[in-house]
Amino acid sequence: MPETGVQFLPKTELLTFEEITRFTRVAASLGIKKIRLTGGEPLVRSGLPDLVGQLSEIDGIEDLALTTNGLLLSEYAEPLRDAGMKRLNISLDGLSEKTFQRISRRTGLQKVLDGIEKAIDVGFKNIRLNAVSIAGITESEIVPLAKYAQAKDLELRFIEFMPLDADESWENQKVLSGESIKQVLESEFGELNQVVGIDPSQPSVDYEFEVSGARIGFINPVTQPFCSNCNRLRITSEGQIRNCLFSTTEWDVRRILRGTGSDKDIEELMRDCVTHKKIAHGIDTDHFQRPEKSMFQIGG
Repeated sequence: MPETGVQFLPKTELLTFEEITRFTRVAASLGIKKIRLTGGEPLVRSGLPDLVGQLSEIDGIEDLALTTNGLLLSEYAEPLRDAGMKRLNISLDGLSEKTFQRISRRTGLQKVLDGIEKAIDVGFKNIRLNAVSIAGITESEIVPLAKYAQAKDLELRFIEFMPLDADESWENQKVLSGESIKQVLESEFGELNQVVGIDPSQPSVDYEFEVSGARIGFINPVTQPFCSNCNRLRITSEGQIRNCLFSTTEWDVRRILRGTGSDKDIEELMRDCVTHKKIAHGIDTDHFQRPEKSMFQIGG
């Protein structure tokens, strides 16, 4: 998120838990099995465990995950687990306070680490750390993060810096490629063995450390776009469906949810959104058009 200038939406513009649950129920009827709650920061939404409880009871939803910055996780880990949350993705771009503050624009590294410990203590078995990689900033964090993840038996994913930053400072030369990170890790820990037989639609290319067997992944949307296998839809907090992080078009489902529209109307809107999904996002082309919304407004 930007350091200043964030304007929060009026509560009336946000989808209610009941509206989110209805949309998810329709999505599940169309074959969607996995749901991930993201942000912004989802844990600042009052009563979030109540929403998790509603979503976990929907027939057809097999996996329910949350992406969080971890600052409030010590407080919410247990209620989330009790409500039915299955997996956690925790943003952790570095283990030094300097790097943490430079990227997140806030203090609180120890609170995040405490939140991770709390999640482990209350019984979460599937915890993934997401680390955004930025050239000139995070190189020194690669090995410490890998050592930390292995020590805690956590999965770690490095994510290339994408042109969705709120202050629009992205430049291609700031991309620290997944391949370069892999080389650093192999130099330190030995060969990484690629994992086979995983879901082809997932954005990450996963490997295992030869010695420890710990899993590590690389999400490389800039240097190795995975658009042809992507099957994800996103719905923003104000009820706009997007078929790509970089989409410049949105499909308004809030209008249906708050009007007289039927579940069939929601189905048709979702099908139209999927039909218009582009072949590729085009980051690596001269005609790439950056979306007006940043990652924290879309939901990563």
